[in-house]
Amino acid sequence: MRCRAGFLVLAMVGALALAEGGAATGRWGWLGVRVRDLSEQEMAEISSRHGIREGFGAMIVDVLRETPAESSGLRSGDLLVAFRDLPVVDTRTLLRLIASAPVGETVSLTVLRLDEGRRRVTVRLGAMPEPVVADRVAAEFGLFVREPEPQPEIGGTRPSVVPTVSGVLPGSRAARAGVKAGDVLVEIDGRPVVTYEALRAALLSVPAEGPLPLVLRRDGERLSVTLEGGILNR
Repeated sequence: MRCRAGFLVLAMVGALALAEGGAATGRWGWLGVRVRDLSEQEMAEISSRHGIREGFGAMIVDVLRETPAESSGLRSGDLLVAFRDLPVVDTRTLLRLIASAPVGETVSLTVLRLDEGRRRVTVRLGAMPEPVVADRVAAEFGLFVREPEPQPEIGGTRPSVVPTVSGVLPGSRAARAGVKAGDVLVEIDGRPVVTYEALRAALLSVPAEGPLPLVLRRDGERLSVTLEGGILNR
């Protein structure tokens, strides 16, 4: 499967609507779906079936409960091909189009649905929950940091660990800066992140523009790296 402009991995669909001063002062649009890009085979099949010159779109793989997407009637398996009347060529495009719409605005989506063909869906965008905002800020730079799940065998508590990079998107700014899965996050933009709560707070305060300095620990060594650009610069 080819990675186009968007994420090949699943991504929470949300996008920036940032004010000056940082991510926490703005509001992120929230649709409430997980999406993926299309494979080359899927693009060819969609082009043939629907008469589209080039297959494109963002495939919905999951509709989250109690979200704008669920209320609008979007379904798993829907292929989002237009936001208002603007084409959605991949997941990254979808994120950027949501970014241009204020939270609370009602927008029209065009989807291709198996056995029903093309249809229009109207959805009122919500505000993304803060924990998901933090994940999205990290993902904008190509980082994935997941808090360990509770473990039933030890009474349902999470293991006592420090925030650690669980994955790095190939070709991302994090990858270009040399960040690796397994790196322990020590500081984000000068803020210590010794717990996952502190990590989320630091990510929510990341400036909208400018580079992002990180301090990492790898094999006992302290490393300083800077991720180029900013949340608004891709």
